[in-house]
Amino acid sequence: MEGGDHLAHERNKAEFDVNEMKIVWAGSRHAFEVSNRMSRLVASDPVFDKSNRAVMTRKELFKNTLRKSAHAWKLINELRLSDEESVIFKYFMDQPGFLDLHWRMFVPAIKGQGTEEQKQKWLPLANKMQIIGCYAQTELGHGSNVQGLETTATFDPQTDQFILHSPTQTSSKWWPGGLGKVSTHAVVYARLITNGKDHGVHGFIVQLRNLDDHSPLPGITIGDIGVKFGNGAYNSMDNGFLMFDKFCIPRDQMLMRLSKVTREGKYVPSDVPRQLMYGTMVSVRQTIVSNASVAMARAVCIATRYSAVRRQFGSQNGGIETQVIDYKTQQNRLFPLLASAYAFRFVGEWLKWLYTDVTQRLEASDFATLPEAHACTAGLKSMTTSATSDGIEECRKLCGGHGYLWCSGLPELFAVYVPACTYEGDNVVLQLQVARFLMKTVAQLSSGKAPAGTTAYMGRAKHLLHCHSSIRKAEDWLNPAMVLEAFEARALRMAVSCANNLSKFENQEQGFSELLADLVEAAIAHCQLIVVSKFIAKLEGDIKGKGVKNQLKNLCYIYALHLIHKHLGDFLSTNTITPEQASLANNQLRSLYSQLRPNAVALVDAFDYTDHYLGSVLGRYDGNVYPKLFEEALKDPLNDSVVPDGYHEYIRPFIKQHLRSARL
Repeated sequence: MEGGDHLAHERNKAEFDVNEMKIVWAGSRHAFEVSNRMSRLVASDPVFDKSNRAVMTRKELFKNTLRKSAHAWKLINELRLSDEESVIFKYFMDQPGFLDLHWRMFVPAIKGQGTEEQKQKWLPLANKMQIIGCYAQTELGHGSNVQGLETTATFDPQTDQFILHSPTQTSSKWWPGGLGKVSTHAVVYARLITNGKDHGVHGFIVQLRNLDDHSPLPGITIGDIGVKFGNGAYNSMDNGFLMFDKFCIPRDQMLMRLSKVTREGKYVPSDVPRQLMYGTMVSVRQTIVSNASVAMARAVCIATRYSAVRRQFGSQNGGIETQVIDYKTQQNRLFPLLASAYAFRFVGEWLKWLYTDVTQRLEASDFATLPEAHACTAGLKSMTTSATSDGIEECRKLCGGHGYLWCSGLPELFAVYVPACTYEGDNVVLQLQVARFLMKTVAQLSSGKAPAGTTAYMGRAKHLLHCHSSIRKAEDWLNPAMVLEAFEARALRMAVSCANNLSKFENQEQGFSELLADLVEAAIAHCQLIVVSKFIAKLEGDIKGKGVKNQLKNLCYIYALHLIHKHLGDFLSTNTITPEQASLANNQLRSLYSQLRPNAVALVDAFDYTDHYLGSVLGRYDGNVYPKLFEEALKDPLNDSVVPDGYHEYIRPFIKQHLRSARL
């Protein structure tokens, strides 16, 4: 039976309205229509072909990316795409390039940190791409520790200029995307020094290259940092290095919304609260969480479709073999990842709401919820990106040997995605920020101050610290209140345990350092509770379409119960549940896998990804895997000739020598 027939049969099993699930996944009918239109616009344009990326040299890949970026900008203008459409269009291009950093980092930095005059000067140029910018913060010697940056910007009152300088090799800017070969300008972060006093790290708009011939300006050393992990992947991006040798810029190129330096060299903080910058941070991290759901969904889509096509063992009397997806071991590894894709999607939707809420509060000078918003966005960025990078690799293994082929789409997806665990905050460092917030929240419980937002459950500490789960049968694990209580009790008890252990140290910082591993685990427990609670809240909303809500319910409890299974030590050691209740959870989990099985292919179809975007022979919509694997193999340049280059020089002498020896 052909692969396409397998998947057609799978789709006929679906017990829900796939088109309605597509709308649920997209967030709204409007969002679905925009996404559908943009993805197909990209897929139908031969300029955006991705099939030969693996065999390109680095220079060819980079030039091809420039070509695609220029073509994309041309289409965006010719078709008069809206900002929403442009963002989605560029996303479906699926090729990292300088446009990403220009629009996601450079322009927002000027919008958020520039004065009205600076925005009027620089944004029109940036919006028309008459200047191309990047975000130069990370240095060779410092990444997560922003306050440790070494680049200096010293004000010279005689010339009314800042002198940018890289005093050490480790002070060179290192990693900014778009910096190596493309950007004409950058927002550079450096230590502001006036009258011999260091005022900490501030942002500056700096021109890097001549706008006529693109050569670096005198006093600037700049280039690409070299080949990165993966074949293709992020090698299309010119991540760069940058060093300054007493390079001068006008005083008014310091971003001065939050603070400024006068003509006389006086440092003056503005009346604008620095907390306003948190709004941008929440927005960036919300985008990262949403992207995590997309990357996880791509990997799961490939692995699910291929698991339905692939057959191994189980044949009796010469009959047909068993579909790999029917093995419980495959389901136990695959279905929780499918559930995670949906879970991360819905918590990403909630973060969009949080961003709107935080922005409105900031505009009203209400900063009360900022610490909590900062903590939960930091934690969710960390948790979802770590889970997604691990999930992509698991999907590769779920596809067996063929998953290791570049044309499976999974090796490149992993290589492109895994940096998300590091950029915008190292994942372990971010969880420690969450842990500090949790320790402060626990410390305030005795004061009578009610925790808010995602820590509101801590206000019920008296109950959660002593309650015993009332789970009696497997079906009880489908009760949202019981599931939530288990996750709340586990998270609170782990946080309180850390706080109690911290209190035993005279020096709190020393105690924090000693308990780092425990604190990270407590932070992860809190973040997993957030995701579970937002998934359950989604189920309580108005969900349309035949069978859609029931499928989401199955996914929700697969996600929650698999977390209990994976972190069973936490739940048992905190006495949140008993071993018997854990066994009931596993029984219910197996039942949910069986209920999900007939709907698995339709659930990944609901992502509505084109074959172009997936970029995978194994994940093709028609399931016609094996003939296409041969086609891809025959395209490889190594197969241009039957006898390989080098045969006469190296292989033939070896064989002939062997034969002569054999005759002796």
